[in-house]
Amino acid sequence: MLEVIKVCSGYGELNVLDQVSIKVNKGETVAVIGPNGAGKTTLLKTIAGLIIPHKGKIVFNGIDITTASPHRRVELGISYVPCEKLVFPYMTVLENLEMGCYNKRARNKKDELLEWVFRLFPILRERRNQLAGTLSGGEQRMLALARGLMSMPSLLMLDEPSFGLAPKIVKQFYDALSAIKNEGLSVLLVEQKAHYALNFAERAYLLSNGKIVFSGSSQDMLNNEFVKKSYLGVI
Repeated sequence: MLEVIKVCSGYGELNVLDQVSIKVNKGETVAVIGPNGAGKTTLLKTIAGLIIPHKGKIVFNGIDITTASPHRRVELGISYVPCEKLVFPYMTVLENLEMGCYNKRARNKKDELLEWVFRLFPILRERRNQLAGTLSGGEQRMLALARGLMSMPSLLMLDEPSFGLAPKIVKQFYDALSAIKNEGLSVLLVEQKAHYALNFAERAYLLSNGKIVFSGSSQDMLNNEFVKKSYLGVI
């Protein structure tokens, strides 16, 4: 489905990612973990088209999207949900959700998609006529994810979904992600709290200083002594 091949990417002339290669198969859940500043968010922004790589190649479902616009990537089925709670505060929850289905494929199934995201996040159904800016931080994070799902993606990319959330909300969030996973969507997850990501994903990559330093099954990573001591806080 997704192949990132020896990508060098960053800001201006500065490379943050150095020859990074990752792969996400259809229906697979993959995590990227690593310390702050490792390049995790830069990787997602590069795949989403917000940053054009200096070198390397990105292929999605057999199509070279290395220089494609973000809009084109959404049309092809890639949805990126950033860490920030990016909602339209003076629009209702329902209006925010409708903003997510702007491509023709999604517009034709708007009612079905709304019902789906309301099943995933019942609180959004209750708040559908409420201004998004009045929601709690956790509810805004749910709304941002739900809006991302309204574009009917085949690949969902999430940046730090648990950041700043209370443990109870994090559990609700990951319960919804499990339901999304069961729908057959591919998920690429960046998470600072590595245990959450590794217990959810099937495979994982460890990114450090812009380079992939370890990859394998999530269980392999949880059992690896170097990973445990350096990144999971286990001594």
